[in-house]
Amino acid sequence: MHVLQVCYRVPYPPHDGGAIGVYEIIRGVSEAGHQVTVLAVNTPKHHQPPTALDHLGPNVRMVAVDVDTRLSPWKALRNLLGFGPTYSFNALPYNVERFISPAFEARLASLLKGEHFDVVHFDSTFVAWYAGFVRRGQQAGRLPAGPPLVLRAHNVEYMIWARLAERERNPLRKWYLQHLAERIKGFEAWMLHQVDAIAAITAEDEARLRELGTPPPIAIVPAPANVSRFRPDPARQPQPRSLFMLGSLNWLPNLEGVEWFLREVWPQAHRELPELTLHIAGTAPPAHLTSRPAGQDNVFIHGFVESAPDFMRSYDLMLVPLLSGGGMRIKIVEGMALGKAILSTTIGAEGIEAQDGSELLRRDGPAAWLDVLRDYYHGRLPLAAIGAAAAEVAQARYSTEAVAQGFVALYEQAIAARQPAPVAP
Repeated sequence: MHVLQVCYRVPYPPHDGGAIGVYEIIRGVSEAGHQVTVLAVNTPKHHQPPTALDHLGPNVRMVAVDVDTRLSPWKALRNLLGFGPTYSFNALPYNVERFISPAFEARLASLLKGEHFDVVHFDSTFVAWYAGFVRRGQQAGRLPAGPPLVLRAHNVEYMIWARLAERERNPLRKWYLQHLAERIKGFEAWMLHQVDAIAAITAEDEARLRELGTPPPIAIVPAPANVSRFRPDPARQPQPRSLFMLGSLNWLPNLEGVEWFLREVWPQAHRELPELTLHIAGTAPPAHLTSRPAGQDNVFIHGFVESAPDFMRSYDLMLVPLLSGGGMRIKIVEGMALGKAILSTTIGAEGIEAQDGSELLRRDGPAAWLDVLRDYYHGRLPLAAIGAAAAEVAQARYSTEAVAQGFVALYEQAIAARQPAPVAP
């Protein structure tokens, strides 16, 4: 089949979780023998040349459209006060408005008119607006009515902002986050009616989408990881008594989790377990982290690292102190594939089908985290057994090939549902 995949950014290089998930779907579906045309918003932050995906082979073609998605305080305020551009959906959240572009609409329409596609795949809430654009065009006869529309929900976006609002102490900022969460919730309820099928990443997100009134079929298709790059290496020994975190630090839930750990857990852990070291890596760490002297309180800020596997192999126990967010953490899957024991909050491990205690450690609250760190420090944690079991889970359930099969099955289901019923003889 020929898939048109509409993306909120060029998913290359695949360094962060969002880019990895999109990139691996493109790679997996194309390697399964299908043609994928990628129509991507080419943002200033992740700007790439049109040839960025050429290495994936002849089944992949990318069309990139420059869109200025940079945050603007003036535009955000204008949106908040209701004086932004007029769209058919009232109270459009600013997070989505940034990705709407007449040039992108025109390119999408041109592709649909000029080529045959079996399915149109919209990747994330940020480009779900264009599903409504296509649906209106199909209903009005301006666009071909054939290809079904499929939405991949990276997460239930409003939940991220609602969770951030719950813990916000500044009253004005709390109000803004609550307001934004409500707007996004309304938009997400609207967008679900614009598509023919939905792929949710986790069972938790499937339930939340159904609460919003999801009318089309919904399937759980987890986020993929290139587990072939992440395999245990018995010859590589990590630093003893070392902890590590890895994730984009310009994503608020990741930063919130790091700061919670440094504030609520690490001071006590450092006093009790003085040889324990903490290593934090990720894109765009803020100044208050990078300005720390290296090794202060045994904390090391590495910033962006070229090779996630090499960084993860260098240290021992992986931490995921996520308090907000939704969807699924691809970095957890990569860590599991490497045979790492992982300590995560319940929210951080959402969507990961792993048994607590034997394949992954789920704990909430500073006291419970400190108990695990004490067990690790004093050799009471069966790290090797947990890591080996985790690697088996990752390879079996979250490989790119397995997830691509899930998407192909969903596409075929959506195509079949669009076919007219046979006429009785």
